[in-house]
Amino acid sequence: MRPGTLDTSDRPMVLIWELTQACGLACDHCRADARPNRHPDELPTAEGKRLLEDAAEFGDGQLVVLSGGDPLVRDDVEELIAHGDDLGLRMTITPSGTGSLTADRIRAMADAGLKRMAVSIDGATPESHDEFRGETGSFEETIRAVEDAKAAGLPVQVNTTVCRQTVGELPEIRDLLREIGAVMWSVFFLVPIGRGRILEPINPDEADAVMAWLDEVSDEEPFGLKTTEAPHYRRVSMQRQRARADENGKDDGSDGGPPAQGIKRRGGIVAGDGFAFVSHTGEVFPSGFLPESAGNVRQRPVTELYRESELFRNLRDRDTLTGKCGACPYRHVCGGSRSRAFATTGDPFASDPLCPYVPDDYDGPLPWDGDNEWDTAVGD
Repeated sequence: MRPGTLDTSDRPMVLIWELTQACGLACDHCRADARPNRHPDELPTAEGKRLLEDAAEFGDGQLVVLSGGDPLVRDDVEELIAHGDDLGLRMTITPSGTGSLTADRIRAMADAGLKRMAVSIDGATPESHDEFRGETGSFEETIRAVEDAKAAGLPVQVNTTVCRQTVGELPEIRDLLREIGAVMWSVFFLVPIGRGRILEPINPDEADAVMAWLDEVSDEEPFGLKTTEAPHYRRVSMQRQRARADENGKDDGSDGGPPAQGIKRRGGIVAGDGFAFVSHTGEVFPSGFLPESAGNVRQRPVTELYRESELFRNLRDRDTLTGKCGACPYRHVCGGSRSRAFATTGDPFASDPLCPYVPDDYDGPLPWDGDNEWDTAVGD
């Protein structure tokens, strides 16, 4: 473990609790295959409070994200936020951009102790965003909710999905984030699961180009930036750092390995290593995009499942990786998307097919076709 970083074998950086899969939207990328009605076996309020009490055992300030579906379908959200806040948890939420996200509901969550709200913006215009989210008016509802959150004193994070349909609008979405005063941009690279199977991903070289562009954005913009299901963002950032050092005639002291300075830690979270997901029925997954259960919080505490289950322990051991990810010199600071490997091969330890980097002297199979024509990903 690097000095000053969290020990991800002991606690996750991010713990997501999927309160429900119910949602009024039908987004093209939805991992959960969300549906209008709530599941009868959802964790009720009392069990949810016990889950938060267990999560507090990870340590003071544990980040908890209340997710869905649309978590605001439930009427106990404010009660859960207040309970988590009393326990010393950093409570955040990712509601859907629908009419359920009223100014009164936002103020009530802020009063209960909510620390941040995340909204999704997947298009720079009402037309493109609403088409992607499957609901006319979603863009306007989302922007209105951002203003209501700011009025309530809540910082706002924006989540954006990167796929063929959205990639060309990233520069305009960046400009929109600057305009609305977002504090964080979380850029999610598509994993083909749920309804997301119907979307077309960008190809590996385009992904590297997008990540290089995002690295520039992170240096230039007032908001923070992190990637989701794209830990090789860190490899791209390191390579760019090394290239700048070479241009300036400076030795970064890395002896050919990943440079030690300027690492963007949040880009390095992978399923099961710094990340855990509790489903609406209490199953504990390494990620919502890697639906392999380590157990259920109704039988074992989430702390025990995260720290001790064989699945999570193996995912934290980068020497269990196979293919070119297993041979990669960046595996200990990247590790590839275990969720994407699982979604495309059924094996969470296989190579991430979105990464084009091939280690020196690696002559094994590659997880993509070699005949693709690469396109330019984004402009300025």
